[in-house]
Amino acid sequence: MKSNVKEFRAYRTEMNERILNSGFRDFNKFFALDNKAYIDGALSAKSKELMGLAVSMALRCNDCILYHIDRAIHEGATEQELYETFNVALIVGGSIVIPHLRYAVQQMDEIFIEKNKNEKTD
Repeated sequence: MKSNVKEFRAYRTEMNERILNSGFRDFNKFFALDNKAYIDGALSAKSKELMGLAVSMALRCNDCILYHIDRAIHEGATEQELYETFNVALIVGGSIVIPHLRYAVQQMDEIFIEKNKNEKTD
């Protein structure tokens, strides 16, 4: 796991390319299925990312938590929507989710700081 959002994005991109270019086609099939699950449909992409976030928190996967926070914010999620999602994860997962809640809040803050800086320079 990389220490900040930019490092995480670069690492994720690099390793996904390595995996998808490995020649093992089953990886490509799964990644395509995963990608399709999060596009707009009857539910918005934002709603699906928030659902993915709640599940990732309950399953305690920090890489997944960061990815879904990043995607949810990209899809327009607000801080309040993220807090409510974090709460659902906490209720579903119980107190073992608390360390991941700390991580999620820290990462959310970092992404919103980055987003606000980018909006000021646009």
